[in-house]
Amino acid sequence: MTTTEWIGSTAATLTTTAFIPQAWKVWRTRHTADISLGMYALFTLGVAMWLIYGILLESWPIIIANCITLLLAGLVLVMKIKFG
Repeated sequence: MTTTEWIGSTAATLTTTAFIPQAWKVWRTRHTADISLGMYALFTLGVAMWLIYGILLESWPIIIANCITLLLAGLVLVMKIKFG
């Protein structure tokens, strides 16, 4: 693994795992009042675009990280819409 790949993989791991506590907390408490619907909608769309970008580049760190992040951010977004 090159230094560039290591940095990309590490960055992808850190930024993806950063969403786990938020998704878990919302799942557990069903409390979403303090979460911005606009921010999560735009962020989720941005992550989807990063995923498409990664697919076009055939870059596995980008693809894997953004698949997982899209799932987690999408989950929070759906719960925000459902629980208000």
